[in-house]
Amino acid sequence: MGIKAALPRYELYLYSAVLAGALIWAGSWIVDASSDNVNRKAFKESVRPGWHYFGRKMDVSDFEWVMWFSTFRNHILFALTGHVIFAKIFTLLAPKHRSLIFAVYGGLAVLVTMGWTFMALVVSHCIILYSVALVKKKWMCFAAGMSTLASIKLEPYNSWQEALVTGSFDLQDILFYGGCGFSIMRCMSFALENCDRKEGNYTFSDLLKYNFYLPFFFFGPIMTFDCFHAQANNTQLTRKEREMWNITTKALLHLGVILVVDVFFHYLYILTIPNDMKLVNKLSDWCLAGLAYSNLVYDWIKAAVMFGVINTVATLDHLDPPQPPKCITMLYVFAETHFDRGINDWLCKYVYDYIGGNHDKIFKELLATVCTFAVTTLWLGPCEVVYIWSFFNCFGLNFELWVAKFFSIPPFSIMEEAMGEAMSRRIRGVFNAANFWAIVLYNVLSLNSLEFAKLVGRRIIFKGFPLSTLSVLLVTYCGVQLVKERERQQALLEDPDPVKQVDGAKEKAE
Repeated sequence: MGIKAALPRYELYLYSAVLAGALIWAGSWIVDASSDNVNRKAFKESVRPGWHYFGRKMDVSDFEWVMWFSTFRNHILFALTGHVIFAKIFTLLAPKHRSLIFAVYGGLAVLVTMGWTFMALVVSHCIILYSVALVKKKWMCFAAGMSTLASIKLEPYNSWQEALVTGSFDLQDILFYGGCGFSIMRCMSFALENCDRKEGNYTFSDLLKYNFYLPFFFFGPIMTFDCFHAQANNTQLTRKEREMWNITTKALLHLGVILVVDVFFHYLYILTIPNDMKLVNKLSDWCLAGLAYSNLVYDWIKAAVMFGVINTVATLDHLDPPQPPKCITMLYVFAETHFDRGINDWLCKYVYDYIGGNHDKIFKELLATVCTFAVTTLWLGPCEVVYIWSFFNCFGLNFELWVAKFFSIPPFSIMEEAMGEAMSRRIRGVFNAANFWAIVLYNVLSLNSLEFAKLVGRRIIFKGFPLSTLSVLLVTYCGVQLVKERERQQALLEDPDPVKQVDGAKEKAE
């Protein structure tokens, strides 16, 4: 239905009140569970003394968060600050060669951090995929790229390559797999874009400039080669009005979010509790639902902040990097579900959209999703949890199309037209609420564990039926309707009178 499907204001107020009350209620259960079990033996490694001002222990079980904003914070800040200063000076002195300056600094930083053997390994990947790119056959580029990616994801090849990296430090594994993985994906983007170039080839130096841009090198996000090449070689370096103000505001916002998350970790042990299945079995259905939902929200916040910090640096370099992922609270369809917009854009451009076209054919969509999640499985590293995650998300994406196709045929389409847009939106909201929890359950297993996901699903869907099941769906329904209202208002801001604009377009055509 169209964007005009508005609901009465009092109904939206009611949805807001129910949602707020439910979130506070579920949050109070988690706070109680955290406070009452802070000294459990199972919490010893992941709950450590926190800020002195609070006098409480805090959840430190997420290695990535602790690495970025505590343990290795100064190292990361030093590297990124050096890049900003180095890039700014040479951008002013030689704007035509700024992409080369980015690559030189990035290459030196990688060499100092990881050693010459890692550098040689990454360059060898670049040489292999560049050589294949010269053939200008997409299937060969893709096959070579997937084979190279498999070499760092599957045994015994990954252990052999990792052993080439000399030295030993806490971040070695993360930087090795992150650096090699993102490097290979960038090389594949370069090769595939070179295939689309009608005359000549991009140079090997173009690939090195693209691959060794330091802010993106180890942790992403991925910009496709065509976007990076056009933006990095743009010599008309101007700022939009209030752009520096927006960059500063976003940087301060990220700092504020980091502080808020650390404060919450003193009261909500949302990452530690799901790992203690003895404790989890004793918790209420509301507490379990709150834990599952909050884990996905936290993962989105972590991705938004980490990519946001990197994107701030990239924006200072006059680049337009991939934006942070869409908040899990705003998702009620599988088609929009992702936690890394860079990888999502890469997959959509080179696999999903390339095979699926406009995504309205059932068999083409099935082939496109299977291929997309096959690549994703290899990217994440094949294992039981990743296989299960890929299968259910692939199924969810296809099931949405099957349901949409089924209800688009008479008599269902006629019934929907007869009931009006507002009622159609309410009925769709019921299905979207159920879909939201399918998204939560299908993704929480990769963030926590398969056992935790199975327990949450069993308690909410089966043991908790009908009270817990219907009450959770009711709250989710309220949230979905509020999201739909926000989307409706945004659509109206972008296109205040779509019908009038369509009529105007028709008159001009005539």
